[in-house]
Amino acid sequence: MAPLKNIALVGASGDIGKIILGGLVTSSSFDITAISRKESKAVFPSGVVVHKSDFSDADLEAAFKGKDAVISALGATGFGEQKKLVDAAIRAGVKRFIPSEFSANSQNDTVIQLLPLFGQKKELIEYLKSKEVDGLTWTGIATSGLLDWVRPGERFLQFQLASRTATIWDGGHKKFTLINEKPLGQSVVSVLQNPEQTKNKYLHVASVETTQLDILAALEKATGTKWTIEETTTEAQLSEAAKRLTADDFEGAFILVRATVFGNSPGLNANYVKETELANDVLGLKLESVEETVNRVVNN
Repeated sequence: MAPLKNIALVGASGDIGKIILGGLVTSSSFDITAISRKESKAVFPSGVVVHKSDFSDADLEAAFKGKDAVISALGATGFGEQKKLVDAAIRAGVKRFIPSEFSANSQNDTVIQLLPLFGQKKELIEYLKSKEVDGLTWTGIATSGLLDWVRPGERFLQFQLASRTATIWDGGHKKFTLINEKPLGQSVVSVLQNPEQTKNKYLHVASVETTQLDILAALEKATGTKWTIEETTTEAQLSEAAKRLTADDFEGAFILVRATVFGNSPGLNANYVKETELANDVLGLKLESVEETVNRVVNN
């Protein structure tokens, strides 16, 4: 299968979509169409074709016509719309569909038990497998969380650079993997450039193998200050998540996503280096040091 060149990206203005779009643009190897909702005010880089869509079946099919691949970077509220995207891609003759994974491994039963929202992702992978007979291929990419989101203003990893405070789960010794933004974008680029090697596969990628204490030590060294630590436990965080979700506070879902990385629930397999088959070699990605990333973020 030849490299996939004509690309439609759905959700290009979201946090993950921007990272993927940046990787596609930087590679200069693709003709890119951003599929944007009609009411969206998002602005995209020059050279990116913008298709304003009402997300109807007919309009999506028209938008996907002539495309080699469709990438979904839809957020949690859009997970349920992805089957519609798949069906439109099949009708339009698209060769490859890359679903909105780019987080914890949705094929892991413990992850799904902890985070039922990701059940929609797992169902979509099963749906894609059922559509292989229709000629559509697919690639899922599990990335875990983003390490370079320790930057100011980002709360997800609970390392607050501005206030020099950190929340540490269960002592902070558990090993897990994280990705950085540039390698996340490169993983998508590599899938498109190596379609045969990545056909109908669920891939795990990583930038670092680390612990919360390793990240904390790197941040303290880079900032030259001792940070303030708030100790917590997986049990306390899951209780807080349940409380927030009961009150329709979506922050509860973010806590559960965080728990798929930091939590001590047996079977999470959050260390992709040791507990899964890492696809870094296939995609041309290398493991980095935590210190490299932290220094880049702190000194940016």
